[in-house]
Amino acid sequence: MIKYLFLIQLIAISFVYSGEVPFSRGVNLSMWFQESSAKKIQFTKFTKTDFENIKSLGCDIIRLPINMHGMTSGSPNYTIDPLLFDFLDRAVDWAEELGLHIILDNHSFDPAVSTAPSVVYILVPVWKQIAEHMKNRSALIYYEVLNEPHGIADITWNAIQQIVIDSIRSVDKFHTIIVGPAGWNSYGNLSLMPEYADTNLIYTFHFYDPFIFTHQGASWSDPSMVPLAGVPFPYDAARMPVFPSSLTGTWIQNEFNNYAVNGTFNKVKSLVDIAVNFKNSRNVRLFCGEFGVFIPNSNNQDRVLWYEFMRTYFKEKEIAWTSWDYQGGFGLFKANTDELFDYNLNIPLINALGFNAPPQKEFTIAPDSVGLYLYKDYVGTRIIESSYSSDNGLDFYSVDSPVEGKYCIRWSNALQYEQIGFDFKPTKDLSVLKNNGYVLDFWVRSSSPGLQFDVRFVDTKTDSIDHPWRMRKTIKSSDVFWDGGWHQVRIPLINFVEHGSWDNNSWYTPVGAFDWKAIDRFDVVAEDTGGVGKELWLDNIQITTLSPAFANASLVVPKEFKLFQNYPNPFNPITTFQYQLPRNSYVKLQIYNVLGQIVETLVDEQKDAGTYQVRWTATISGGVYFYRLQAGDFVRTNKLLLLK
Repeated sequence: MIKYLFLIQLIAISFVYSGEVPFSRGVNLSMWFQESSAKKIQFTKFTKTDFENIKSLGCDIIRLPINMHGMTSGSPNYTIDPLLFDFLDRAVDWAEELGLHIILDNHSFDPAVSTAPSVVYILVPVWKQIAEHMKNRSALIYYEVLNEPHGIADITWNAIQQIVIDSIRSVDKFHTIIVGPAGWNSYGNLSLMPEYADTNLIYTFHFYDPFIFTHQGASWSDPSMVPLAGVPFPYDAARMPVFPSSLTGTWIQNEFNNYAVNGTFNKVKSLVDIAVNFKNSRNVRLFCGEFGVFIPNSNNQDRVLWYEFMRTYFKEKEIAWTSWDYQGGFGLFKANTDELFDYNLNIPLINALGFNAPPQKEFTIAPDSVGLYLYKDYVGTRIIESSYSSDNGLDFYSVDSPVEGKYCIRWSNALQYEQIGFDFKPTKDLSVLKNNGYVLDFWVRSSSPGLQFDVRFVDTKTDSIDHPWRMRKTIKSSDVFWDGGWHQVRIPLINFVEHGSWDNNSWYTPVGAFDWKAIDRFDVVAEDTGGVGKELWLDNIQITTLSPAFANASLVVPKEFKLFQNYPNPFNPITTFQYQLPRNSYVKLQIYNVLGQIVETLVDEQKDAGTYQVRWTATISGGVYFYRLQAGDFVRTNKLLLLK
């Protein structure tokens, strides 16, 4: 491995001095590390398998957009959350193992907010920390200063970028830095950049022309282009759509009226040539970090034609690129699919980009035949975290004493109907597991009296008449003793009860239509009461087989033997004893007087693992007594006081 990394570094150094970009083509892995904090990242959205799939297409570069500024503690130090480095290290590991170049793109970016000059006070500490953390890794890693600075004067941005270059170099003199112009990384602003003295730079630009073709349907533009659809490429008078009246008088109307000129191959070439001329005149390395066409309102054939033209012209002009994006609104997959690599790739688009087109299969839902994890340190693969929790009280990466591994889920202050959501992509058929005795198995703990919540499965809505039906089980304090310790809960799938459906702002009572063959999601829900002021921890959520040893076990399996204090205590004349067994045991629970004599035997039998309550009505005289639990090798004695 050391020899391999050394070879990469030698190759990278040779590219620096040859003036060539050391990669050629790739994709952006968007909407992964672009969350508002590290704790919001669903790390398993992409896995090493996705990196392998991307490489198999013929890509040699991944651009990884990261909301770096959101991953910090904020002013004044902007300390990066170690959780980001945990995730980032694993992604970089995959890239290095596969020989893929990877750009750490500082995508701290809001299209509606101008870049302020004060951003320098964030950029410097953030990049120093990133560089310090990555400085000893391979030359496959690149630092991109900031995505699409805009609303800031070029001279101001250029000076800030120099400060950031210098701050990185104070820590890391080895890795290549990617720099770009103001004006949204526009090719038109490249010439306004200074000739930076650093020789280990790559210059970048973005390309989305003609804009009313590439962004028709985009909601984030100003004004929104959602009403605009069907704009062809290249311009074709016979196929031009009727212009939306809601956009009359805007800049979009001017672009629409000039589309006969701007929507042509020659016009697009002339704009790309602006970047090419910059590259040649400055003799610098240049690549296009983003280009693409938004899917929803564009014609796929026109979209494919545009990509093929861009790819061939970039190749002619020796410009490396990363398309925006892999999955998502500009991605490589067919519209309205689960974006599965073996089933849903847009093959004409793959061919247009010059990628290797893998064979595609027809997708059908097959019954699951083995269990699966929904959460174990991370949300399970092929599952999209889709929770609703308004108070930022949901943390998928709590390090507060997980059952095993590094993390568990912590949920606090949930309002009624808020939920932890696991959306299956693709839909799952759990019918065989349900019929074969599989269980929902998870660990839970809380110290909040009266806490209760639902666990539920929701099936798919197949048409306008059908509804997303629910199967649920309510977990109450009578099921789990909220003593602050971990308890294992196992619910056979056959024991879930049909609940109904909330659809179209209406409630529908159950009609026996729930379909275990088409499960869309699994939720943990504050259904009947909110959890304000309450805390709940969950871990190791899975669907698994029920061991024969526990075939008749109770709902909850505790982690350890325990005898709780009776309640109430003192009492007269009724009290309750509670104890827990982590495994099947022969149990004796007996009451003794102060002389050590047995006055009552409450339990004397074999018990399955679980948590038990015994209610006792005392018929003896008042005074101090003791109760003793013996379960296998476990023995515990507590005191109780009977008032009479």
